[in-house]
Amino acid sequence: MRSDSLPVFRRFDPDSEGAALADFLAGDVWPFHAISQVDRSDVYRPVEEGLYDNTYWIEVDGERAGIVRLFDLDDDTPMFDLRISAPHRGKGLGRAAVQWLTDLLFGEYPHVERIEGTTRQDNLAMRRVFRRCGYVKEAHYRRGWPDASGHRYDSVSYAIIRHDWQTGETTVPDFHDE
Repeated sequence: MRSDSLPVFRRFDPDSEGAALADFLAGDVWPFHAISQVDRSDVYRPVEEGLYDNTYWIEVDGERAGIVRLFDLDDDTPMFDLRISAPHRGKGLGRAAVQWLTDLLFGEYPHVERIEGTTRQDNLAMRRVFRRCGYVKEAHYRRGWPDASGHRYDSVSYAIIRHDWQTGETTVPDFHDE
């Protein structure tokens, strides 16, 4: 990682940190998310409904630099949402977070067979993170990611399977099987 300090991953407390999460999400622009500018008031209900129960703060030198939200944890293919705040982007936190969540999910959830993440085709930094963390591109969805203005982008899905994580191998799907 290109930062002097290692990130700390600390569990978000929905009972006491809802306002902090609302401030964090509303205080930045998320250019590669469907809603790039979050309204503070839109965060409270999902927190109350439990949508952020499996969320972790990414902290660097005591400062909140990002979040990792894990979901579908009962499934054998959980997914995640990763957000790094603008001042902390490009410093290796995305890669550290994906490595951390991959180790957490395979290490703590024995039923997990694969982990999947999706991003917009033009999010080259996240696509690089996926590849560097052993994830393999498995799908390309043409015009599958609308933004708030209605513009549609292609989206791409990456995944890592438990076998590859355990062995350090990378197995690639056979896209030419027809």
